[in-house]
Amino acid sequence: MNEAFIVDASVGFSWVYPSQASAETEQLLVEVEAGAVVVVPSLWFLEVANGLLAAQRRKLITAAERKGALARLSNLTFTVDEETGRTAFRKTSELALKYGLSVYDAAYLEAAVRRKLPLASRDNPLRAAAKRCGIKLRA
Repeated sequence: MNEAFIVDASVGFSWVYPSQASAETEQLLVEVEAGAVVVVPSLWFLEVANGLLAAQRRKLITAAERKGALARLSNLTFTVDEETGRTAFRKTSELALKYGLSVYDAAYLEAAVRRKLPLASRDNPLRAAAKRCGIKLRA
């Protein structure tokens, strides 16, 4: 089995929204479906659900497509990082300030740094910050 990794909402969104997918994100989905350990902060679920709702409201996807995407994601197994919330006022906020990220994006970076895990993200500022922190990138 492959090494565990942190995945952000941009990758989760790409798993169910074809125009956002890439060969790299598709490979990650294959790994997840094969049982790879994927670690997410609890906010991941809210961010992905909100992204899908926003896509529906902008008429980029239908209500049925949004519900289908939520059902597909619900069938995947994730390990929720319970420590993320406790670090928001300290380390996560400092990482956000240092690298010009939102606190939401910095939550993924903080978890990757703390757990010493690779990060899968399509977000360029987050990817750049991860590189500066010595974090291996997956997507």
